[in-house]
Amino acid sequence: METIDIECGITELERDVLAAVHDFARDVMRPAGTALDKLADPSDVIAADSVLWDVHRRYRELGIEAIANDETIDALPKARLRAMIGEELGWGDSGLAVSLGVAGFHRIFAELSGDQELIDRFAADDADQIGCWAITEPDHGSDQLSFGDSFFTDPTIQANCHARLDGDEWVINGQKSAWVSNGTIAEVATLFCNIDPTLGISGGGVCIVPLDHPGVSRGKPLDKIGQRALNQGEIFFDDVRIPKANMLVEADTYLFALEQVLALANMSMGSTFTGAARAAYEHALDYSRERIQGGKPIIAHQGVRLRLFNMFAKVEAARSLSRRVAMYNGSEMPRLEYSIASKTFCTQVAFEVASDAVQIFGGNGLTRDYPVEKLMRDTRASLIEDGCNDVLAMEGAFKL
Repeated sequence: METIDIECGITELERDVLAAVHDFARDVMRPAGTALDKLADPSDVIAADSVLWDVHRRYRELGIEAIANDETIDALPKARLRAMIGEELGWGDSGLAVSLGVAGFHRIFAELSGDQELIDRFAADDADQIGCWAITEPDHGSDQLSFGDSFFTDPTIQANCHARLDGDEWVINGQKSAWVSNGTIAEVATLFCNIDPTLGISGGGVCIVPLDHPGVSRGKPLDKIGQRALNQGEIFFDDVRIPKANMLVEADTYLFALEQVLALANMSMGSTFTGAARAAYEHALDYSRERIQGGKPIIAHQGVRLRLFNMFAKVEAARSLSRRVAMYNGSEMPRLEYSIASKTFCTQVAFEVASDAVQIFGGNGLTRDYPVEKLMRDTRASLIEDGCNDVLAMEGAFKL
């Protein structure tokens, strides 16, 4: 049984869009995510005959990304619609939702650059490159997001990936870690690298790097406990040259750009994992009406009803927070502390609700024959990705 959405004032257009996305999440993402999760070798997830490519293709055919450029929709309803779409995709499969979301990351920067050549190459309507957000490094994970800590500007702390200007080109060397989403399948990277080592981690730049350039190589796909449909892996740069125009953010504006990107990413995580929490709750509710113990469906037992209601309340709280943050950030200057609150709260809710769902399923919840075991693994990963929740919460506290 699917939950009721009590959002007020949804237009006919929004209902049509959400119905199409819901069908895609149910009929394409869920079966694909289940199939990819069962593959023992993560290399098989990205094999030429993998269903992963069909998911990306069919998502592009939906035309969801065009909503961002639809000038007939005002900023506020557009932001709400995108949050609701993100929730539907997370309801379908959170790993695939992250993969689909980050696949278009470079388009955002290309469009913001104002450079027509970059826009035509990377953000045209028919551009279908799969992108990635390449920020995490072997020695630097959540600390790359710790703007409020003194080590962020410590010149003795050096990045693993850096670029230097050589005439009209930037030359990139170093490594991004195995946690880059779409890392081994991406055709273009939005690369966060160091360009001024005298400023420590804060001396960064953001550039668009086509990953078919000489000097780019990849590691193996990462073998993970959860979100196994989400390809992640290392990227190596050995004297990779890009045009000067491809460096879209330099050290003087790096902190601002990093905060804005983190606000966007954390906001999206809130929506995605609200959807995952909703999926876990719905599975548990359906099962409680079918499973007989003590001569009656387990939902008739008081303890189970109480657990289900607490799950329901948590899902609705996550929905409210994630949408409110998305609507504000999509229509005003984004506030990082609110995005962090959405990410940390909604991912924690998702993990707690998925764990409660496993408890309601009992022994069956521990098996791969039922969906909640996968949901618990997938949501556990969300407490770490896009910034560890503990580190993010401390960073959010600096903004209070």
